[in-house]
Amino acid sequence: MSKPRIAVIGAGLGGVAAAALLQRRGHDVRLFEQAPVFSRLGAGIHLGPNVMKIMRRIGCEEALGAMGSHPDYWTSRDWRSAEAISQIPLGDYAVKTYGASYLTVHRGDFHALMTQAVASGTIAFGKCLQSVEDTGDDVRLTFADGSVEAADIVIGADGVNSKIREHLLGAEPPRYTGYVAHRAVFPASLLGNRPYDMCVKWWSHDRHMMVYYVTEKRDEYYYVTGVPQAEWPEGVSMVDSGREEMREAFAGFHPDVQNLIDVSPSITKWPLLERDPLPLWSRGRLVLLGDACHPMKPHMAQGAAMAIEDAAMLTRCLDETGLADYTGAFALYEANRAARASKVQRVSHDNTWLRTNEDPAWVFAYDVFSVPLVSPAAPAARANEPASAEG
Repeated sequence: MSKPRIAVIGAGLGGVAAAALLQRRGHDVRLFEQAPVFSRLGAGIHLGPNVMKIMRRIGCEEALGAMGSHPDYWTSRDWRSAEAISQIPLGDYAVKTYGASYLTVHRGDFHALMTQAVASGTIAFGKCLQSVEDTGDDVRLTFADGSVEAADIVIGADGVNSKIREHLLGAEPPRYTGYVAHRAVFPASLLGNRPYDMCVKWWSHDRHMMVYYVTEKRDEYYYVTGVPQAEWPEGVSMVDSGREEMREAFAGFHPDVQNLIDVSPSITKWPLLERDPLPLWSRGRLVLLGDACHPMKPHMAQGAAMAIEDAAMLTRCLDETGLADYTGAFALYEANRAARASKVQRVSHDNTWLRTNEDPAWVFAYDVFSVPLVSPAAPAARANEPASAEG
């Protein structure tokens, strides 16, 4: 008999992680990506020890270690005085305490490395999913280019506007949170001789700026903000911003923040979107992961991490039950991911993470491969409170 066919919709970080992990377990996997090609988008990403343990399994840990910046601390600073209000040890402490490194890296560089971890020919580009039909015997996937593919299991890793989520639960746009994120990445040489932290978050009462290096050489610096904005046009994923808007948004902030704005060659602005915890993560032969399932504000720097953890747990659960019992695997997966993902979603929404000298072990020490599995019959208590639209 031929191997069961697994289709992953969406070749972002969660989808690529799922394909890489499943292929390493001997499974037949295809990735369908709507973009015609990947590009090095201007964004950074944090990779905590919880993610790096998964990268170890995929075989990317060493290359990432050579590529990314290794901050000694996550420092939080007062918006006006620059006083350190918390300092969370990382660096060697993270390796010893949590079992792996803490890195900051360019998202595009990380994604490119991850795509190299899947077998050649795995990713089909230009595949915009139009419709899904679960026949009971398989799933028929129809794409905008007219092609039709069949699979035995379909993983929806297709982001906040997931077609697979829409098929399972109906069309419903994600909720705009009332906050936007500005992003800029630029050569660190533009900073001049000012000394800057390797990883720092500037906090006021209602907005912040997270700043860090994205390369091991410290030659690229990046920031992302969280700023209140009453409205956002539905269906618009990103717009250009600029220094004037940023100066207005960060009026009164410390001169170091003003300098970051002054040297930014270009700035983009993105809406921060959420959904309440979903009533189901799977049905039949279809299952969700990452932003398709639990989109969240980026304020814990754990959104991509949760997608990658999802991919690893789903792979573990399919190993546990066998692909023939995909229904059992999906139930086991949700039982072992829903509570953690919902908690991270809630803390990210509240934007309190590491503002004080708290212990981050519940996030960083987590090892998806060794945590005891919870039975679907007695799932861990699910953090099911709807997240409010307040910042």
